[in-house]
Formats: sequence, structure tokens, C-alpha cells
Amino acid sequence: MRIAHISDLHVLAMDGVSTSRFLNKRLTGYMNLKLKRQHVHRSQTVVALLREIRRQNPDHVVITGDLTNLALEPEFEAVRAMLDEELGFDPSRVSVVPGNHDLYTRGALRAQRFTRYFAPYVTSDLPDLGANIPLGLFPFVRLRNNVAIIGLSSAVPRPPLVASGELGALQTGALRDILANDQVKKRTPIFLLHHPPKNPDSVVKTALEGLWDAAALTSMYDHLQRGLLLHGHLHRRIHRAHPTSSGSLDSVGATSASLHHEHEDRMAGFNTYDIDESGGIEKISSCVFDSEHGTFSVRGVPTAA
Repeated sequence: MRIAHISDLHVLAMDGVSTSRFLNKRLTGYMNLKLKRQHVHRSQTVVALLREIRRQNPDHVVITGDLTNLALEPEFEAVRAMLDEELGFDPSRVSVVPGNHDLYTRGALRAQRFTRYFAPYVTSDLPDLGANIPLGLFPFVRLRNNVAIIGLSSAVPRPPLVASGELGALQTGALRDILANDQVKKRTPIFLLHHPPKNPDSVVKTALEGLWDAAALTSMYDHLQRGLLLHGHLHRRIHRAHPTSSGSLDSVGATSASLHHEHEDRMAGFNTYDIDESGGIEKISSCVFDSEHGTFSVRGVPTAA
């Protein structure tokens, strides 16, 4: 089985949006866009990636959050159109979890914009085991061949300049039950979440950017022999080994799908994961976008020091 992984699309679309919608946290986000981000994040690059994934035709595609920039309706509509028209896979072959930009404001959470626009991509094969959190039913589980794809929401609204995440007790409690389920236990688990499961060394950076309850997540998978922890958020390709009491899990981050950057480990692209018939992680690769020629080159994913 082959899985393609993209993240951090950061699609910007503000057509028809009233200026009154920026009288909150979006004001600082918009200023960041005007000063820097709009020059390096390009929606047309996301389109190129989706078309290349469609050409390669993997068995499943996972997207680990920050599909939008400011959690505005036109942005969600634009991303949904990209998935429908450029990727073109049935939603049963695509799993999506939210990032902090998708819940940029409390209004976005109250309106459940992410869940409304991407409902077909977050359906669960084990709905009785999910937790009803404010965003909807999470974690969701999708049983595909010899893997169990487990979608977690680490996205929560935060004050300006804060991008940290949190799973919460309801979700981690539900995850414990999911991992004890017989249908999941006989498969290789693939966890999807936006924030990395390993926090920065700095307490301040963890508070501002990290996953506040990363330790609770670690305790959930400590008994597992193998699996994948797929995330975004860092805008960087990165591969870490997470030792457990009986083996090790591979934690792999995807860079931003729209980012143009001078460093190869940050330049736009997507990761691929090959799972063998026994459920083992056979190969982890990345496809790096060449903006000059519009092509892709296959590389390894850099290992964290």
C-alpha cells in the first residue's frame, strides 16, 4: 500500500469578505500575509502537487492540516474545489485533519467550517469509538487494507501570535479505546495530526507553538511495535524515530505544499510511504517540487539530529 502525505496548503482566498471579518486575530494574520507569506506560499503550487499525486495514483492521500490561511469560507471553498477537480479521488481515498489555521478564530470553530466543508474526508469506520469534541467526531478511524488511519484534531483557537495545539482528554480517552479495538490492533496504525508529537526544547516555544498534551499522546502509543505519526506545522520535511516499550514509531513531517524556499527540506512537495503486505514500513520518500521546470524529484526525508 502506498500513501501520499501533504500538509500546510495555506490557501488564501478573500473574495467577497467584509473588512469587519478582520477585526480580530485575522488582522495580525493578514499583516503577516502582506509582509511576507503571500510572496512564498503559492496556491498554484498546491495544484501542481495534487495533479502529480493524481498521476502517481497512490492508494490513499492524507492531509495534515492548515488547508486555509484565515479560516474564511472562500478559502475552504477553494481547497474543496482543488480536491474535487485537481486531485479527483473519491473521499474514501483521502483523509484530512485540521490545523491551527483552520480554526483561526473561535467563530470558525463555532461554525464548524472545517467539518462542514470536509465532512466526506473525516468519516469513520468506527464512529462509536470517537469523541464528540466541539469540532465534531474525533478521532476518526479508516480501516484500509493492513493499516488503520487515525485522524486526530490538535487544532484549537488561540490568541494572536499563538499557534499551539491540544488534543484534550476526550480525544485521548477515545484514542485509548480505538487502539484496543481488535480491527485496529491487527493493523499498522497511522496517526494523523497537525502538530508534531515532539515539542521544542524551549518551554516558551512549546507554549506558543507546540502540542500541549504531547505526553498524553505518547502514553497512548507506548505499547505499539510500529506505526507512523504523520504531521505538518513545521513547514519542513523531518523524520524522527519515537522509541516505545516494544519497538519504535516513525514520526514524519511534511513541508508546506505551497511553500517556495531555497532549502530543499522546506521546498514544496509531498511525502510517500510504502507499507508492505505484513504492515511494515517499507520505504519513506519525498517528492520535491522544482519550480523552474515544474517537475518533481524523489528524495529521502532528512532525519532529525
